[in-house]
Amino acid sequence: MQILRADAMGMCFGVRDALAATEQVEQPDQVTMHGELVHNGEVLARLDARGFRRSPERARAVPATPAVLITAHGVSDRERARLAAAGKQILDTTCPLVRRAHEAAQLLEREGRRVVVIGRAEHVEVRGIVEDLQRPVVVAGPEQVQRWPEARLGVVCQTTTPDERVAATFAAIRAANPHADVRLIDTVCNPTKARGRALEELLPRVDALVVVGGRDSNNTRKLAERGRARGVPTCHVESERELVPGWFEGRRAVGLTAGTSTLPETIERVHRWLCLLAATAPVRAS
Repeated sequence: MQILRADAMGMCFGVRDALAATEQVEQPDQVTMHGELVHNGEVLARLDARGFRRSPERARAVPATPAVLITAHGVSDRERARLAAAGKQILDTTCPLVRRAHEAAQLLEREGRRVVVIGRAEHVEVRGIVEDLQRPVVVAGPEQVQRWPEARLGVVCQTTTPDERVAATFAAIRAANPHADVRLIDTVCNPTKARGRALEELLPRVDALVVVGGRDSNNTRKLAERGRARGVPTCHVESERELVPGWFEGRRAVGLTAGTSTLPETIERVHRWLCLLAATAPVRAS
């Protein structure tokens, strides 16, 4: 059994920099994270062990700690101002590419456009974007597109949206709104694009796929969905502890990829597990 790794996978610079920022905090027990730093259980367990406090993503109560850490997913300017007005020191680890999506949405609105966000309405990143807008619309995909009365529409994307979903949804928006001037600013982040392209190149070479990353990670789930959509049996795990040898019986080539919030050491543990299995489990003759 061969183990083939995607050329681009795992932790992006936004997550790396956010983690580095937490390592500089000398008194973690004096800091409340505004939700989850990233959607990865292993990372969150480490932060909890260091003493960071964590508020629910939808919490409205002002944290009791003197400092609040804004996560890589960002928050609205309105929420940041609310925390500052309460006298909180703000430690901001917002990914620069998420910040760019906020700026793009606000630019489109200043142009007199009603803003449509392609993404998951319940996701913390999307909520942060729309909270600063007037009458925004959020659509998960082309199936949710409608005809809107405005003559000018602007479109941005949750940064972890697959390229093909953006293309299909934007085409549906234009088709449903032929009366409107529609402008798209593509805010899908380059790490997401790179991991998607690398997976597309990997899939024709494998007969099974392992995707490593948090259950709540949007981009990790999208990688797993992409594998299944291409007809490749796909196993989404958070760590090597979830792998089951029997699932790999008869596999000739197993692909490995990971979401952008997955720790490098987690990927390496999964890779070592697969390599050990490959060395001890012969492939059945066809």
